[in-house]
Amino acid sequence: MDLEVLALCRSNCPQDTEALGRALGERAQPGTVIALHGDLGSGKTCLVRGIARGLGLDRPIGSPSYTLMQTHEGGRLQLHHFDAWMEGRQKAFLGDGALEAWHGAGLSVVEWADRLGDWLPDPHVEIELSHCSGPENTDRREIRLGIRGQGRMLWLEGALEALRGGGALEWKSFKNGPSGEPESNPERLEPR
Repeated sequence: MDLEVLALCRSNCPQDTEALGRALGERAQPGTVIALHGDLGSGKTCLVRGIARGLGLDRPIGSPSYTLMQTHEGGRLQLHHFDAWMEGRQKAFLGDGALEAWHGAGLSVVEWADRLGDWLPDPHVEIELSHCSGPENTDRREIRLGIRGQGRMLWLEGALEALRGGGALEWKSFKNGPSGEPESNPERLEPR
């Protein structure tokens, strides 16, 4: 499955990362799967906290590393929060309710999604968070957002457009217009 990169941006602090998550949570559609990629401490759980706020959930959100999945109810959609960090547990992960949740009426977010490879549904949202280099950039993150697989997600494009119109994220490139070509920007980050 190919990745269609929709946007590349920079978050300057955890609050910016949560704001991105909130915008995604406010617009996410039932049955959506969001796959998160990034090193330890790159902001995956911070992004999930924002998604939960966007869904209307105000309880603490932590990483479900040892339980594999946590379901949070009481918001606009159920939030199924998965963590695939522990290698070799793909069968347990899938048997613990992942497949049912991915095809259900809630929103599923998977941290360490690269460990699941081709098990993820087509299409799904893919978000990669990475640390910016340099000692002055401890809170800054580069964020790449896209769709892996065939299909469009108009809600995602709308959320990104709304964020681009205001907020503290620094946009490096953004897919726009009927051609789908990213805007030219001299500071543009190249897709990896």
